[in-house]
Amino acid sequence: MSEAEHNPERPVKDASTVMVIRDSDAGPEVFVARRVRGMAFAGGMTVFPGGGVDAADDDPNLAWTGPEPHWWAGRLGCEEARARRLVCAAARETFEECGVLLADHLDGSPVSDAGRYHAARAELEGHRMTFSTFLATEELSLAAGRLRPFDHWITPAVEKRRYDTRFFLAALPVGQEPDDQTTEVDLTMWARPADLLGDFRSGRSMLLPPTWVQLHTLSQFDDVASALASERSIAPIEPAILEHRGGIRVGFDGSDEYWADYQRGHAEAEA
Repeated sequence: MSEAEHNPERPVKDASTVMVIRDSDAGPEVFVARRVRGMAFAGGMTVFPGGGVDAADDDPNLAWTGPEPHWWAGRLGCEEARARRLVCAAARETFEECGVLLADHLDGSPVSDAGRYHAARAELEGHRMTFSTFLATEELSLAAGRLRPFDHWITPAVEKRRYDTRFFLAALPVGQEPDDQTTEVDLTMWARPADLLGDFRSGRSMLLPPTWVQLHTLSQFDDVASALASERSIAPIEPAILEHRGGIRVGFDGSDEYWADYQRGHAEAEA
């Protein structure tokens, strides 16, 4: 391994990922998308909506309802301004990537028809409008209370692109439905976490370790209410870099099972 490949000084970008869930007759389902192959990060992977924090997310005047940034700072283990950016990015990226808008009208009623804001969504994706401006223009506020802090992962130092990612959980707002109207994905679906793990074991999909871990955790809940009510102890996880058969792999709590599933899936896919 070269010194450059093991350089921990590579910049680490803050990011937010949101697991949108809903109840079904067979149990809770989570919304996922397969990223377009060839993308610089996680190409071809099945992922949750999310992305990097933008400079425009740093707006102290952002319209906001629900737990205040200081509450989020305590739960996310960071300073208040950073917590506000992470929550803003979570709501913005969810809207940009799948059309689910975690926002309320100024009278406190939730947004039930996000499709009416399709034109603004395109402006947000094109970085021609900030999320704060969008909310102010449409007389909306970010509904921070619809999000739950869930996990925290940091990309290992060997990766060229590194992210410090907070995972959030959110129930699908009543009346809304996610879509695939983004150029970053080529497939979207609702699925039970256990079924997505089964797809990975059989080689029908690819999951990054953090996604695999979140799906295992989500598979333990009987319904959306219990998932939202769960108390999470959140500490940053940065997978270790381990030597393996002349190469390297990442190690984390549960990684032996992850790599066994990965190898089983590759073997079945090549059979």
